[in-house]
Amino acid sequence: MMKTIESDETAEAFVSSGPHVALAKGVLAQAKQDLRRFRGATDRVGREMYRDAYSWVASNDFVWPYSFLNVCEALGLSPEVQRMELLADTPPGWYSRSRRMAQTFSISLRTSLANVFAARGSFASSRRSIRPVLAH
Repeated sequence: MMKTIESDETAEAFVSSGPHVALAKGVLAQAKQDLRRFRGATDRVGREMYRDAYSWVASNDFVWPYSFLNVCEALGLSPEVQRMELLADTPPGWYSRSRRMAQTFSISLRTSLANVFAARGSFASSRRSIRPVLAH
């Protein structure tokens, strides 16, 4: 059974909003799929797909008609809530990897500096013990 349309204005609004709303839904669904599918990707293409979806969701761009914020507005969704849902179970792999590398470098640097200063301290204390003590 077909639903009857009550007014011409309602019909025009439905027809005029139909295609761009459907496209907005598709864009959001594709980003969600890419974030899940390519989360742990090891190949270059998979990592790029993940990075593109992640940066699209994280972006605050209003310029592009199908930016994340404009898609949320077209669908009547809260961008903050959508970001939390889309990114909650999706750790940013490239960010995590960079963070691990920085942490490793930091630990290595701290260890090296500690060794240098420890060696300098033992050198200074050994120099003090060799100095003759002058009596007054």
